Amino acid sequence: MDFEQTMMELLINAGEARSHAMSAIQFARQRNWQQADNALAASLAASKQAHHIQTQLIGADEGCGKVPVTLILVHAQDHLMNAMLCRDLAEELVMLRKELAGVAVQESGLAG
Repeated sequence: MDFEQTMMELLINAGEARSHAMSAIQFARQRNWQQADNALAASLAASKQAHHIQTQLIGADEGCGKVPVTLILVHAQDHLMNAMLCRDLAEELVMLRKELAGVAVQESGLAG
């Protein structure tokens, strides 16, 4: 496993997840519900990919410190956790805006 490449992929996917979550909020503000839902789905997909990479790193470490803890790894982990939180909050904000606009709201099933 190329750890530097893996960490960069983690950063890219986490950043994409956060970006899509923020887009969902902006689409909801514009009452563009379909685009908001699409952005939430894209955020979830990127988040799942980032989580998969994180799981690979954990597996490679085997609980033995085999993966070097570098500043870039800590940075990537920070991005992932922030992206996951941002996505969760974006889902709630989109649902809230739908409720306020009188749009029928159903549970999205997007929570990952």
